[in-house]
Amino acid sequence: MTDFTIHTIDTAPAGAKPLLEKSRKAYGMIPNLHGVFAESPELLDAYQIVGELFTRSSLSTIEQNVVWMAINVENRCHYCVPAHSIIARQQGVDDKTIENLRNNAPLDDPKLEALRVFAVAMTRQRGEVSDADVDAFLNAGFTKRHILDVLLGVTHKTMSNYTNHFAKTPVDTPFAAAAWAPAAKNAAE
Repeated sequence: MTDFTIHTIDTAPAGAKPLLEKSRKAYGMIPNLHGVFAESPELLDAYQIVGELFTRSSLSTIEQNVVWMAINVENRCHYCVPAHSIIARQQGVDDKTIENLRNNAPLDDPKLEALRVFAVAMTRQRGEVSDADVDAFLNAGFTKRHILDVLLGVTHKTMSNYTNHFAKTPVDTPFAAAAWAPAAKNAAE
């Protein structure tokens, strides 16, 4: 097994130091994920930039959280599900919606449910969504721009979810109360 360093500002490559400082200013700490990313300053920079772009997308804050959580759960990310559970709560997502997202269960709001289903389809099918998937999403009140903005969210979460899988990033203390483990994989997966 390859161990990945969780860098601090002191141990990070020179190019990552200002990026970790940016993380500390934004979160009041350096998340372990960002410390792992710091091994590649370019990846940490890309993650921060794509995250900032996604938060400026046409999706509302609640919709962004639905996309993040749906992808995190679909990708079975032990780190991002708890982190985004706490973030979603801080950003005004209600507890029932968060629990349904964590459990891959339907959401009460039909438009948010259409978004969750589409984000899962986009992730699971690696972008090869069907015309029926697109039509259902558009018929729920979304636009072509929203489709592309969901893809931006998929891009953002793919960087973090995949890194957390191979680096086995430990969940940060502030997120530990929302610890999550994925359901067992079935034999067909």
